[in-house]
Amino acid sequence: QVQLVESGGGLVQAGGSLRLSCATSGRTFSGVAMGWFRQAPGKEREFVAAIRWSGRYYADSVKGRFAISTDNGKNTVYLQMNSLTPEDTAIYYCASLRAGTVLSTTTRYDVDYWGQGTHVTVSS
Repeated sequence: QVQLVESGGGLVQAGGSLRLSCATSGRTFSGVAMGWFRQAPGKEREFVAAIRWSGRYYADSVKGRFAISTDNGKNTVYLQMNSLTPEDTAIYYCASLRAGTVLSTTTRYDVDYWGQGTHVTVSS
């Protein structure tokens, strides 16, 4: 079984930062592209960022503010979030992506496995 466990969410003021972590197990970590998605109340789950050995890609809404990275030795994926705004409030999900996914066109339909999510609330 593949397991993805997110942590690091919480309450932060606008302009602040958070770092989300996704601990992974049950896979060959280095051989799987990983991503972050988010879902706000009443909205569809949307792509945030993705990473594989060949590169990284970000949604326009977070480009320049968020950074995705990995620590292969710890089998962990991170999402550093800076300059947060209330529009970033959502449940953030870690995901493993299907082989062959083009990062620049990643959607929720490219996901093999989801984590359970971690809540991020940005106050005004």
